[in-house]
Parts: sequence; C-alpha cells; structure tokens
Amino acid sequence: MAAAIYEGKQATLNQSYGPEARGSSCSAQVVVSDEPIHYPYVSKADILIALSQEAYSKFQPELVKGGLALVEKDLVALSRPPAGARLFSIPATRMAEELGRKIIANIVMLGFFTSMSELFEKDSVLQAMLASVPKGTEELNTGAFNSGYEYGQKLKKEKKGRAEKAQGSKKSKS
Repeated sequence: MAAAIYEGKQATLNQSYGPEARGSSCSAQVVVSDEPIHYPYVSKADILIALSQEAYSKFQPELVKGGLALVEKDLVALSRPPAGARLFSIPATRMAEELGRKIIANIVMLGFFTSMSELFEKDSVLQAMLASVPKGTEELNTGAFNSGYEYGQKLKKEKKGRAEKAQGSKKSKS
C-alpha cells in the first residue's frame, strides 16, 4: 500500500500461507518498481525479513549477494549469515511484549524495515499501516511502528559512528 497508493510506484504482493498458516513458516513476496511489473514473483530477494528460524533457514538462500537481511534477534540464530549480506537484527517480539501485545511484533519489524531499507517515506508506510489495522488499535500500532523505526535509526547512527571512528583510526596510522 505504501508503495502503490502513497508513493505512486508499481507494486505486487504474493502471499503463501497454505498449511503453514498454523504456526509454521509462511511468506509474502513484494515486488516494487517504478516501471510496470511483468513478473510478480521474487526469484532472488533484495531484502529478506525473517521473524522465525524456520523462515530464515528456508528463505535465506534466495537473498542476493549484498542484499539486506532483517531478522528477529531473539528467534533467529545466525550460524551462517548470508554471503555478502547487510545483516541487522531487532528483538521485535520482546519490544512488542514490552508495549503490551506480542502480536504487534510484525509492526515493530515494519518500522525497523522502513528505517533500515530507506525504500519508502516513513509517513507513507505509517499511513498504509494505519489503514490496515483494526479500529481502536491505531495508537498501539503507531507506538510499535515508531519503536522499530527508532531502533533502526539508533543502529544506523551507531554503525556510522563506528565507521567514522575506523576511518579516523586509519588516517592516524598513515
């Protein structure tokens, strides 16, 4: 919704729940483009979001080299990170529990994705999310989204600080 309705891009969504809907892995594939989309399926993913170990193990091989992997820190053990991937984790479930409802972990992750990917404007995603949640839960979901977004902003700031420190260290050795 954020891409197609609020940002004027082309977008497709394919979901696979089948028998997995009862607690096993499921997937949602989103294709976003400025051009018409002729094939709406993901063969290699630029971004992987994994909220469970099973989902990570199943879909991690589809991530392109240099892709972005966002994982649930407490539920996904990374014995072998994707080759060349930019990998970031967030304790989305724990954060959701602290906000009062475990079920909003996906919204925490949505905020984190918005922050880390920088694909869409924050307001576009927030509007799309608010149009999709049950009436009466807008405040809770907005808090979850903002928590994930702010966590991502903090991570990016820390990463930038480490990179600048490393760059300064290299210059002083030269």
